[in-house]
This record gives sequence, structure tokens and C-alpha cells, in this order.
Amino acid sequence: MNTLTLWLARLLCLVGALIIGLYGWFWYTYQSPYGYTSPAAMEQSTDGPHRVFVYGTLRSPWVRWLVTGQRLESTPALLPGYRREGLDLEVDRDDQVAGQLLAVDSETLAELDRYERLGVRYERVRLTLARGDEVWAYRLLEQ
Repeated sequence: MNTLTLWLARLLCLVGALIIGLYGWFWYTYQSPYGYTSPAAMEQSTDGPHRVFVYGTLRSPWVRWLVTGQRLESTPALLPGYRREGLDLEVDRDDQVAGQLLAVDSETLAELDRYERLGVRYERVRLTLARGDEVWAYRLLEQ
């Protein structure tokens, strides 16, 4: 085996290991039953639909598909009285946040909760959109 072939074989092994490692991390973090327990206080007793306002990474259909394994339809929405501050919403009565509105069942809501690390990193709160719809939104927990 010449040097170039050996180098390419090693590179392919490294890339394969990296892909497997990233998939394993993603599965453990966002899909597995290990490593995260949903707060009991946020358990939902109804099947939905639950309306969720998203303003960060979950605006992307690709991210929503990775998190839930399904193509979630969304509609543009505005949240008045807040401004986006990094990864969070801050109260600002003179501003508004543009985002997307999702309608999901309880199982999908639990998947979104897991992605947002409900109870660890974020809390899910009830807010009212500009058009009057009451929705769930994720806000960073105080550290």
C-alpha cells in the first residue's frame, strides 16, 4: 500500500469515527432516555395541540426535523413586549420578537422540552402573541 492510499484510509477512518461520535452525542443528548429527566411540574395531560413560539434555532425546519424526526409546519408570529437578548427573551414593552408558531402534540412538545433542556437550561412559560394567541415559549433560567 502506498503512502497516499494509507493516508486516505486513515482520513476516512477518522471522518467515520467523527460522524459516529457526533451521532452518538446527538442521540444521547436529544433522543435517548438517559441523561435528562423532564420536570414533573411541566408534564402535559392533554394530547394537544400545543402552540409553541420559537425564536432561535427551532425557527429552522432542518433543526426541528433533527430534534423531532418530523417536518413541523410553522407560521410567522410576533411576540410584543419582549426583545431577543442572545438566547433569551427580555421584557421590553417597546419592542417585539419575530419568530415562528408551531402546533405540536404532547409527545413532540416533550421532544422540544428535551432539546431546550427544560428545567436545566430553560423554562417553558405562557405568553401572548401580537394576534392574541396564548402560546408556550422557552426562557432561560436564572443562573
